[in-house]
Amino acid sequence: MPTEAARLDALRQLDLLDTPPSEAFDRITRMAAQLFRLPIAAISLTDLDRQWFKSRVGVQHRSIPREKAPCAAVAETADTLLIPDLLADPCYRESLLARSGIRFYAGAPLVTRDGYGLGAMCVLGTEPREASEEEMRALADLAAMAMAQIELQHAFGRIDPMSSLPNRLQFIEDLEDMARDLPAPERRLAVLIDLAGPEQISQAVRVLGPGFIDGQVREVARQLRQVVGPQRKAYHVAATQFVFLARPGTEEAVYAGRLAGALERLRGGDARFLAGATAGIAPFMLGEAEPQDVLRTAHSAAQDARQAVQRVGLFSSAQDAAHRRRFALLDAFAEALQQPEQLRLVFQPRIDLASGRCCGAEALLRWRHPTLGEVSPGEFMPLVEQTAMARPATDWVMQQAMGQLAAWRRAGLDLRLSVNVSATNLAEPDFATRVQEGLARHALEADRLELELTESAVMADTGQALAMLEALAGMGLHLAIDDFGTGHSSLSYLQRLPVQVVKIDRSFVQGVAEDQRQHALVSAMIALLRGLGHRVVAEGVETKAVLDLLVRQDCDEAQGYLIARPMAPEALDSWLRARQEAAPAL
Repeated sequence: MPTEAARLDALRQLDLLDTPPSEAFDRITRMAAQLFRLPIAAISLTDLDRQWFKSRVGVQHRSIPREKAPCAAVAETADTLLIPDLLADPCYRESLLARSGIRFYAGAPLVTRDGYGLGAMCVLGTEPREASEEEMRALADLAAMAMAQIELQHAFGRIDPMSSLPNRLQFIEDLEDMARDLPAPERRLAVLIDLAGPEQISQAVRVLGPGFIDGQVREVARQLRQVVGPQRKAYHVAATQFVFLARPGTEEAVYAGRLAGALERLRGGDARFLAGATAGIAPFMLGEAEPQDVLRTAHSAAQDARQAVQRVGLFSSAQDAAHRRRFALLDAFAEALQQPEQLRLVFQPRIDLASGRCCGAEALLRWRHPTLGEVSPGEFMPLVEQTAMARPATDWVMQQAMGQLAAWRRAGLDLRLSVNVSATNLAEPDFATRVQEGLARHALEADRLELELTESAVMADTGQALAMLEALAGMGLHLAIDDFGTGHSSLSYLQRLPVQVVKIDRSFVQGVAEDQRQHALVSAMIALLRGLGHRVVAEGVETKAVLDLLVRQDCDEAQGYLIARPMAPEALDSWLRARQEAAPAL
């Protein structure tokens, strides 16, 4: 026979206790009263210490004590019970029902598919009487109908089938109901528990299968129900995320320490594989905050904790403002791609240090938002490169750059133009084809275009990146490694990459004239890269002293504010012509 703890757990999973009346259940209760021609009928649920009526006819109370209640015996045994006269029965003659004038009782159990008795479909009368077998079978049928309605309600969009916990929709609805019942807004804490990060879950599913994650979720849900207790609810709001409200009056700083300890004990069936649970605590005003925003802030706090490698994160309005700005920028950039007047290219020249002549320029994307003004590319480009907008953004830059390069060529200016590409672009199967089509459309030779990519972009997927770079190099394009020294590549990969140019990052170049260790490092980098057959470009050159040092170290090219700031096409046109007139022929 199932234990009482398991039976109570099954009852609470159904989320029926203390819920409003329902016509679907009342209809069944009225049928029972009419069938037996009795004044009282009820659908009764047996909790730890009380009998709670989900539906009732002829009963004023919503619940009665469980002690010596016949419905409790029906729930415990999961069997029908007939008591022709309570006063003649030694077990119930002193019960609350008997003292209230009830003489007759008949009850049929409400039994789950797993065999747990939740309560009873019962009929009661004020006079002793018998019940025929046909009447008891009919009562059992009505109990089965009530149980079917319970399971239907449980499954209908409010209960997660995996954890049997209320889902996100129920959390939102419950928060709205709680707010309506308050005389004034009340400060509360929402707690979101995230079992594992996406990468950890992906690896676990790959090795152990999705059933492993399902088992972890069920086990953690069971533990949460015990921890939260019968007076509060835990909700399953995402695949591996749970939410509950801390008790009223809880202070987040104190609670965070307790929660961190609790997370150590809150594990699934096999904690070796999912040991990275984090939690986010988000204060909010119940009655003022929108439920969706409560979930958002709690999720944000949990993700901040994960990124900081902490157990528990407290919601930060400053961090939230930064997250919201990033999201707003992405949303606005999507609109900017449809309204290109917000976007423009500027061009920063590179000079050959041996001759002093301009040998190329880098195309740089700029964004002037109608209300935010100029948005730094260092802020928006890393965000764009992580989304599906990386493709249309690169296509826009590429076409604008090729168009400008073709216009300069028609005007008699011959130079190589560099365009930055991301790891996302290298993963696009048709990227090389699109570049080739663009060159043909603008009648450009492939060697007039140089594609710059970072070490990190290559290392994101070395096999795919190397194959794409080989295809691009095979077309005759120049390839360059940008920001060299800041990524995670190795010299073995650098040897294999079909790149002609390596650009040393500005963080190494700036201050090289004053710092002897920096000087030695840059000198070694230049010698190594030239030894591997690469043309070396120093970025971020801002002083004459740095420029002179780079010349002495046999660096090939330089780029930076000392030479020229990024400028509009017309300004670069004038700058190039002035430079050509001043510089000696190559």
